[in-house]
Amino acid sequence: MNVDVVNRANEKVGTIELSDELFGGRPRSHLVWESVVAANASERRGTHATKTRGLVSGSGRKPWRQKGTGRARVGEVRNPLWRKGGTVFGPQPRSYAYQVPKKVERGALRAALSIKLGEGALTVVDELACEEQKTKAAAELLERLGASGRVLLVDVKPDEMLQRASRNLEGVRVVASGSLMARDVIGARRVIATKAAVERLQEVLSS
Repeated sequence: MNVDVVNRANEKVGTIELSDELFGGRPRSHLVWESVVAANASERRGTHATKTRGLVSGSGRKPWRQKGTGRARVGEVRNPLWRKGGTVFGPQPRSYAYQVPKKVERGALRAALSIKLGEGALTVVDELACEEQKTKAAAELLERLGASGRVLLVDVKPDEMLQRASRNLEGVRVVASGSLMARDVIGARRVIATKAAVERLQEVLSS
């Protein structure tokens, strides 16, 4: 399939051929789900903690003798059955990060790009750059391309001027094609990628 390539003024300057094997099939949305869940899990801080009976402050003295009082036997005031006692099997600090296979990551990225292409939310431009380091310049660029809200800008090597100009725009992200993830694509309302980035992604995703 052929997709139009536009310039920064949103004028057609050519076309790019996309592989039907990568973008023409039915998107495997379950791979996107697996990739997104893994990416979200890796960002969890995992700093939650509860105090066990060994960490709760309090005396270790036996409150009363074992027999003869008519009350239940108790070893210490820090036992989990008592109020302000320790917690049994409570959450402890840990890492939630895990990795999915590389084939799953690539399949998820293919599916996410296919979904955006099918929705008409993928725009291919000849280049992504700003002439000056101003938020206004980046906003005008996106306005000419008809993009608003959550916008993802993808390039092989992102323009430094564009990165600085767009960092104050809410919802706008600039990502290198080499570090692009399915979560980045599926979470954006509009994806704008350079022709070079799309060609590079086709090379990587076809392997």
